[in-house]
Amino acid sequence: MTGIYLLFILMLSIFVGFELIRKVPATLHTPLMSGANAISGITVIGALSLAGGESHELATWLGAAAVMLATVNVVGGYLVTDRMLAMFKKR
Repeated sequence: MTGIYLLFILMLSIFVGFELIRKVPATLHTPLMSGANAISGITVIGALSLAGGESHELATWLGAAAVMLATVNVVGGYLVTDRMLAMFKKR
């Protein structure tokens, strides 16, 4: 029964996320994604605690993968933000 609830929450979050992103105008998309980097930074901290904890080996490997993916997300987001801000600088 718990699996059904978790599947329902996953499907609901996918639907809500899709609707929210679809309704954001193109001019606001990059600044909002830039702000989402802070959330990914929190994800890196949580993944580090999972990867470094003394839990099952599978949890350690999943934590290491989460650290890698969240770090790529944070670095890519900051590169996009830097590129966006460079467009507004005077030459």
